[in-house]
Amino acid sequence: MNKNKIAVLIPCYNEGKTIEKVIRDFQRALPEAEIYVYDNNSTDNTVLMAKKTGVTVRHEYRQGKGNVVRSMFRDINADCYLMLDGDDTYPAENAREMCELVLNEHYDMVIGDRLSTTYFQENKRPLHNMGNRLIKYLINHFFNNNIKDIMTGYRAFSFLFVKNIPILSKGFEIETEMTLHALDKNFKIKEVPIAYRNRPEGSVSKLNTFQDGFKILNTLFKLLRNYKPYLYFSTISVILIIISVVMFIPVFIDYLHTGLVERFPTLIVSGFIMLLAMLFYLGGLILEIMTKKHRQLYELLLNK
Repeated sequence: MNKNKIAVLIPCYNEGKTIEKVIRDFQRALPEAEIYVYDNNSTDNTVLMAKKTGVTVRHEYRQGKGNVVRSMFRDINADCYLMLDGDDTYPAENAREMCELVLNEHYDMVIGDRLSTTYFQENKRPLHNMGNRLIKYLINHFFNNNIKDIMTGYRAFSFLFVKNIPILSKGFEIETEMTLHALDKNFKIKEVPIAYRNRPEGSVSKLNTFQDGFKILNTLFKLLRNYKPYLYFSTISVILIIISVVMFIPVFIDYLHTGLVERFPTLIVSGFIMLLAMLFYLGGLILEIMTKKHRQLYELLLNK
């Protein structure tokens, strides 16, 4: 274990009240690990408190957690990466188990599962709880899986995963993107139940329930379009077909009764919508073939 390099990655934005305790906890749990704090334009004493502990402190000036994670993954080389938030909501007691699953059992992503334990009791924001359930259901449904916690910020990664994930998200959507990438590219995933705890008094969440929830849903549907284009575009095609048929039926009934087509504009619009539905379907079919070829190419490059 000691011969492997472990990097503990902590993205931070205004976590001055908790960051020192978080670092001390993980220094005790993983004394051989190198801890990196990436500050994201904090306006409080986050940097000062982090430097007191002697860890490496770096800066990412592009705002957003996705930007921070992108820089951390690019900058740091290690055999195992353990990523967590600096808000003291994740327990250090699971750190070694998660790292050993990466190093010894060769998992590519180990997820700290909050939702199976204490999350819904500790988190007092009902809309966040509902959002977590919704995102979990949609991803597991679309990707035929059973991941219990899609959006946790407590994860361990292999070198292979970290150096081969194209990060496009800029903000808190990053967890959803990483999960979808791991599922789509068939990386080895393991979940470890953790005892999530709410933020300590005086520590304020940076999440905006509606704004960040909309961003995550928007990211989910964009990624669904990219990863499952046939499902995405064929669904749109079916909706357009239904609209076209609903518009066409009254015109056809009138024709059967009178032998005349009295609503040509409706007929023409119905025909164009049906044509559009066919184009969406064919587009989805072509993109699905391209996506499969891209997966094949990704696997070949991964094995080099």
